[in-house]
Amino acid sequence: MDQELDSKQAVSHTTGTDESPERSDRHPTPGGDDGAPARQELSRRNFLKTGIGVLSTLAAIEIGAAGILFLRSRSLEEGAGGVVTAGAVDSFSPGSVTEFPDAGFFLIRSPDGGFMAVSQRCPHLGCTVEWLADRNRFLCPCHASSFDFFGNFESPPVPRPLDTFAVQIEETTVKVDTSRPQRRESFIPEQLAYA
Repeated sequence: MDQELDSKQAVSHTTGTDESPERSDRHPTPGGDDGAPARQELSRRNFLKTGIGVLSTLAAIEIGAAGILFLRSRSLEEGAGGVVTAGAVDSFSPGSVTEFPDAGFFLIRSPDGGFMAVSQRCPHLGCTVEWLADRNRFLCPCHASSFDFFGNFESPPVPRPLDTFAVQIEETTVKVDTSRPQRRESFIPEQLAYA
C-alpha cells in the first residue's frame, strides 16, 4: 500500500499535477487569473495618467485663450480716444452694423436711418464682443452673454447694455467721438443721431 502511494506521488510530480492544496510553489501564468489584476491596475493607472494629461492640456489652452481675450480687450481700450471719421452717410445701409475694430466700436444704422455707435467692450469684464449678423445680435465670447441690435443686454451675467459713443453727422459724413464712452441703462430712440 505504501508503494502505491509512493508511485502516485511520483506520477503526480512527473506530470506536473498536484492534488494537494498546500502546494505553494505555483507560479502565475501570463494569461491566468493571477496576472489579470496586475494588468487591470496598470491599465487603470495609464488611463488616469492619460486623463490627467488631457485635462491639463485643456486647462492650459483655456488659460491661454482667456489671456489673449484679456490682452485684446485692453489693446482696444488703449487704441480708443479720438474722433473717427466713419464714412459717408450713404455708405451705411439701413438696418446694418459695421465694425471698426481699430477704433473699438460698431456703427449701427437703424432701419429708420438713425446712427448709433456701441463699444466693442462687454460691460461685464471688458471682453471683445462680436456681431453675429445671422442672429442679428452681439455676443460676448467670454460668458456667452448676448445683446440685441441696439446693444441692450439679453442675458446674465452682463449687468447693463453696451456703452455708446457720441455720433455727429457733419454735412454727409458720419463721425464718432471715441474719447468718452457713455454708460446707459437701456436703449432709447434719443440715442440715435440723424442726418
